[in-house]
Amino acid sequence: MQKDIQKRRHEYTLKQLNEQDIDPNPFVLFDAWFKLALDANLPDANAMTLATANSEGKPSARILLLKDYSEEGYCFFTNYNSRKGKELKQNPYAAMVFFWPQLEKQIRIEGQIKQLPPEHSDRYFMERPVGSRRAAAVSPQSTILKNRAELETAIESFKSKFGDDFQRPDFWGGYQLIPEKFEFWQGRESRLNDRIEYFREDNKWKFQRLAP
Repeated sequence: MQKDIQKRRHEYTLKQLNEQDIDPNPFVLFDAWFKLALDANLPDANAMTLATANSEGKPSARILLLKDYSEEGYCFFTNYNSRKGKELKQNPYAAMVFFWPQLEKQIRIEGQIKQLPPEHSDRYFMERPVGSRRAAAVSPQSTILKNRAELETAIESFKSKFGDDFQRPDFWGGYQLIPEKFEFWQGRESRLNDRIEYFREDNKWKFQRLAP
């Protein structure tokens, strides 16, 4: 047993999360917390864990970047043929987790996934740096490579053939998570953390406090 790991802990002390101080609309609270992370210039403030599961219920998770959000949902982009793309086709539900340790805040979001319209994905794709666009077009995401050189050779071949002038490949694009549940977590002393859960009932958002 790794005793040094057992002793590692951070004592949360900064804030409180009280029912009387929060907005009844979870999208408003998300926007406020997200802007706090941006204003604090946190590295990768839009980074999130995306958890998916296949048709057998076996989960997988990875870090992605949130690229857009509104009261319609939360958007990210990927290769449709990747592991997460295949799992979302089998089981179109997912969970997101945002964690900003410097703010001692965490947000969990669960909901149904739908694919974004092609024009939305086209628009975002063309806004990406050309190197990122080229990587998305070339990389057979989640498949086995013989070595790094195989990928680098494919990139150079694509660059020679298309230069910087190419469009979004049809196997790459965006998804939107449509929230059914939120949880806002604020670290507190002695691990007595504040947890407020929002859920849909009778087509309205309601919230309740969860035990830490």
